[in-house]
Amino acid sequence: MKHLIQYLIAGSSLALIAGCSVMGKSSTFIFTADLPPNFFYKATAVYVPASGESCTVPGGRNTQVVFNRKWRREYQQNAEVELYRTVSGCPLMLHSVNLDVYAIYGKSISDFGTDFGKIAVRPTLDERDKDTFNVEGESEFYGQCQWLFRTSGGLRRIVKILDCKDTDAQGNLTRGHPFAAYTLDQLPGKTVRLKIKQAAEEEPYMGDTWVKFPNGWKRCMGESFEDQDAFCNGNHKDFSTFRMPDGRDTCTIYPDCMENKEVTP
Repeated sequence: MKHLIQYLIAGSSLALIAGCSVMGKSSTFIFTADLPPNFFYKATAVYVPASGESCTVPGGRNTQVVFNRKWRREYQQNAEVELYRTVSGCPLMLHSVNLDVYAIYGKSISDFGTDFGKIAVRPTLDERDKDTFNVEGESEFYGQCQWLFRTSGGLRRIVKILDCKDTDAQGNLTRGHPFAAYTLDQLPGKTVRLKIKQAAEEEPYMGDTWVKFPNGWKRCMGESFEDQDAFCNGNHKDFSTFRMPDGRDTCTIYPDCMENKEVTP
C-alpha cells in the first residue's frame, strides 16, 4: 500500500508538471526579429489587469518584462513572451510589446541610433485591424530603417540618427513606425517576426545644411566653422571639412570622406 501511494503521488506530480508544461506552451508566443548587421532590439512586454479584474498592483511594480535589456552584451534573437501573469495576487494579461530598435555605426559607446515600434495586443480587434498567421503559425510585420546624418560639436563630427518606418511586405513605406496588432487568442504557441531592411542611402538629418553632388554630400560652411547650425541659405560654394565617426578628419564629402581618393592598384 505504501508503495502504491508513493507511485500515485509521483504519477500525480508528473502529470501536474506535464500539465504545467503544456499550459506554459499554450500561454506564450515567440517574438523574433530579422535585422540588418549591427542592429539589435529590446522588447518590453507590458501587462494590465486581465479582463473583468478590478485588482491593482502596488506601484505598478513588476508589470513589465524586458527582453535584451543588455542588448550589447547578452543579445538573444528570440523572446518567449507570456500572455498572462499574476503579480501581487492580481491576474494580468499582455497589453503590448514595446520595441526599441538599436543600430551601431561607430566604435564609440555613443555611436548608435535608436527608434521604436510596437505590437498591440487586445482581447478583441476588428478583422481589418488584426494581423494574420500562416499555416506554420508565423506572422510577419515589416519596417525600413534609414540613417540620417548631421555634424555635431566644434569639430563638426558626423553623428547619425536612426529613422525607422513601417512598410508593407513589398517594402513600400506606409504610415508610422513598425507596428502589428493581434488578439490574445491568436497568439498562443505562435511566432511573430519583425523584418527590418536598411535603406540603401543615407540622407541629411536637417534640410538646407548639405548640398548633394554626384559623388556625395558637402557640408555648408554657414557663417563660420563655429556655426553649429550652418544653414546653406543659398550659398552652395563655401563648404567646411568635418570628422568621420572612425576618426578621419578634414573630410570634404560624405560618405567617402575625400573627393579624390587614392586607388590602390
